[in-house]
Amino acid sequence: MSTDPRTHGFLNGPHPRAFVHRGWHRDDLAGLENSLSAFRRAVAEGYHYLETDVHATGDGVVVVHHDAVLDRTTDGRGPIAAQTWERVRAANIGGREPVPTLAELLAAVPGARLNIDLKSDAVVEPALEVIAEADAWDRVCLASFSEARMARVRALAGPRVLTSMGVRAILGFWAGKRVPARFTRAATRPLVAQVPVRQGPLTVVDARMVALARRRGAEVHVWTIDDAPSMRALLDLGVDGLMTDDPAVLRDVLVERGLWATA
Repeated sequence: MSTDPRTHGFLNGPHPRAFVHRGWHRDDLAGLENSLSAFRRAVAEGYHYLETDVHATGDGVVVVHHDAVLDRTTDGRGPIAAQTWERVRAANIGGREPVPTLAELLAAVPGARLNIDLKSDAVVEPALEVIAEADAWDRVCLASFSEARMARVRALAGPRVLTSMGVRAILGFWAGKRVPARFTRAATRPLVAQVPVRQGPLTVVDARMVALARRRGAEVHVWTIDDAPSMRALLDLGVDGLMTDDPAVLRDVLVERGLWATA
């Protein structure tokens, strides 16, 4: 594992970075977002980058799941943080497949790079422990909207961890201001801005923002883009990565431009 920010393994994959958002949960895998089957399918279809989310159960097990509660995507009920791992494990995504742990996901897709959204304060330390046990520092990027959560991650893990910016850092970056080191630790790791195209009436990703990122040596990853015209327009702007819920469309767009990495 390298601690040199210019050679962090997460950023040494194919560029532009094509992220499958919560795995390939389309077609026969519809309803199986954030399942091991969805992530394995994404890798089998040629994707090198996966996006996912994690929570901690009441007894500290790190599980792969977007919502704080089980209700929307599983046949279980209630908040993950208030239940034991044994109880959460009994819930099936789409009624078909158990909720996986982060450790299981890292083992299931050993060649993939994972962008992991830390969904709660309680998941920070156990997630770092899982990543350390798997020696997966060089293939993960940790993300959160919470600036305090990101600061805690950096304080605990040091320069071996790659993180995206929190909301306040992104706002300062977008406004063209110098981003405080306490938000990015820019001297010791790459800058990664993961943003939507728009936030309310505000256009976040435009030519100016991408040019500013270039000058600062930062990457811009945009979520969540599912239609080909938007993908083409953003690639024309020079963004570094796209996150999508429709990976077949993104792959087609990258193939047509000669940008799809087959190995």
